[in-house]
Amino acid sequence: MREKALSLLKQLTEAHSVPGHEDEVRGIFADELKDAGELSTDGNGSVFCDAGGEGPRVLVAGHMDEVGFMVQNITSDGFLQFLALGGWWEHNLLSQRVEVRTADGRKVLGVVASKPPHFLSEAQRSQVLSIDNMFIDVGASSRQQATGEFGIALGDPIAPVSAFSPMAAEDLYMAKAFDNRVGMAGAIHCGLLAGGQERGNRLLLAGTVQEELGLRGARTAARYAKPDVAIVLEGPPADDTPGFNRADCQGRLGGGVQIRLFDSSALGNPAFARLAQQVAREECIPFQVTVRRSGGTDAGSFHLANEGVPCIVLGVPARYIHSHNAIIDLNDHLHMVALAAALARRLDESSVAGLTRYL
Repeated sequence: MREKALSLLKQLTEAHSVPGHEDEVRGIFADELKDAGELSTDGNGSVFCDAGGEGPRVLVAGHMDEVGFMVQNITSDGFLQFLALGGWWEHNLLSQRVEVRTADGRKVLGVVASKPPHFLSEAQRSQVLSIDNMFIDVGASSRQQATGEFGIALGDPIAPVSAFSPMAAEDLYMAKAFDNRVGMAGAIHCGLLAGGQERGNRLLLAGTVQEELGLRGARTAARYAKPDVAIVLEGPPADDTPGFNRADCQGRLGGGVQIRLFDSSALGNPAFARLAQQVAREECIPFQVTVRRSGGTDAGSFHLANEGVPCIVLGVPARYIHSHNAIIDLNDHLHMVALAAALARRLDESSVAGLTRYL
């Protein structure tokens, strides 16, 4: 289980898949699950694997996209102006490597340009530069070279560049895009573990598109898959670093799978939350319960779909998400996979009906 998780995380975090351009992650999902069930996509590009079975439709889903950028303009001297796809803090961008993916699949390396301090006034050194005033240097000497020789066009997707790397501390790994490649690795792994086991449900695995642009892909994915219940797998922000009160921490690396009860996009189904905690205790899976004042996940769209879909959000806390270098504890990821698979096995007709028994 450990080696498979590491293999999936490396492939997925190093993939280039920003909102609306999730092709590489979709390809990994399809390749890994091609023998686990019937593959299909909806009209927006969210991908599904129907692992079969009889009973309620149980959806295990992660979102495929990562925060990234898009080419907005190419200057006459060959520099790229760009806009953000998803939420970025500009402090994280200057001097960072990126890749532009062209229409023919070529990846052009570039860097978000940064003025040396020698050219900055004291006032400029204390300012945060907006993305509107940044540019990417791909080494082109002109617009003609950027578009002709390099093949770059307006609208091309841009992703951060960062290798999946082990840290000195055992089981800690650094990479880009743990939000939400941990969820995608978890959905794939859950399908491989639970898909072939005896279940009292019809198991559906999914990767959604454009979560980082407002939970968009989950809207059509819910209409397409018609789940009776949804397990949303995520890479939420950790709060165990300096600047946070460690005594109040709800997302600690090494603390186990995170079970999110609330954020600004969704209030989790209370009965489902209790069931997830019960199963975690029975299966001896470490977990931490989280109530967030902000943030959002695909549960925000899933729980409002059709006649209402009970949702639970399971997460792997990651430090420094929405940057080029985030950190997770592999054990938290393995615990998330274990809990998702255990729930997928247990969600039969009786247990699913109990989640919405209000009268």
